[in-house]
Amino acid sequence: MSSYQKELEKYRDIDEDEILRTLSPEELEQLDCELQEMDPENMLLPAGLRQRDQTKKSPTGPLDREALLQYLEQQALEVKERDDLVPFTGEKKGKPYIQPKREIPVQEQITLEPELEEALAHATDAEMCDIAAILGMYTLMSNKQYYDAICSGEICNTEGISSVVQPDKYKPVPDEPPNPTNIEEILKRVRSNDKELEEVNLNNIQDIPMPMLSELCEAMKTNTYVRSFSLVATRSGDPIANAVADMLRENRSLQSLNIESNFISSTGLMAVLKAVRENATLTELRVDNQRHWPGDAVEMEMATVLEQCPSIVRFGYHFTQQGPRARAAQAMTRNNELRRQQKKR
Repeated sequence: MSSYQKELEKYRDIDEDEILRTLSPEELEQLDCELQEMDPENMLLPAGLRQRDQTKKSPTGPLDREALLQYLEQQALEVKERDDLVPFTGEKKGKPYIQPKREIPVQEQITLEPELEEALAHATDAEMCDIAAILGMYTLMSNKQYYDAICSGEICNTEGISSVVQPDKYKPVPDEPPNPTNIEEILKRVRSNDKELEEVNLNNIQDIPMPMLSELCEAMKTNTYVRSFSLVATRSGDPIANAVADMLRENRSLQSLNIESNFISSTGLMAVLKAVRENATLTELRVDNQRHWPGDAVEMEMATVLEQCPSIVRFGYHFTQQGPRARAAQAMTRNNELRRQQKKR
């Protein structure tokens, strides 16, 4: 036993209650003050609880922020500024730097054979361009001129070296024509369960009333012929996502669903994913490019749905997390393998 432990042994049988009874009121008050002191280095406690209150002054009143700011500003103005050790006079010392002029050496004259000199003197710009391409001087021409000169044995560049600053001419691509789908007619055909209607494509129609989309989803519940349902870029939000989720729970003929490029939040996507678990006919689902990133929880739910729904063989979404991406890729590989085995049977 060390000397320190022996020193502590004499305090083992001390009666604390007896010592407290013998203390005077002044000593008890002093002990109370000492016990109020907390750990001053504990950063988890508020500043007012790290030590006891030692303020003896009475409060002057409630906090007046404007008065406090005015007082601090006045105090700052009254403090005398410190004099500079070296007073500023504005004098410029030293000489300004002047970059010396560097003389460019005269390039050595390159002499060629008389036949080459005569051939280059009478060569056209197109022929000079092909020669530059063969010599590897690709910076003097455009990519098209360079590859045409290398791949062809004939002089095919008629524009010359001066065309290096001219961009390649590309054919203008016309804009995609607007979607000619008549929404009211489609709604009537879906309600009547038209057997000739197998695809509903409402892509890029941004002026569809939301109640009409909800009615279309309601009509899709009992339809048995539509195989593909696409609502890309229709400005659909969570109400439409919930309507699509209700439709998936009852529809038993839909095989492809595309709701990309919309305003669906994580709540709407979660509702659609939960409804996909109750649908056994859906083989393709695309939910990418929403207005906001859905979050980690939704991506984990996507991976879980793909693992639990072997009928889905095509899924459109760009995962941002490595874990859900790996799980989804493995699930899609397994689902496609199961589909291939079913076709063999």
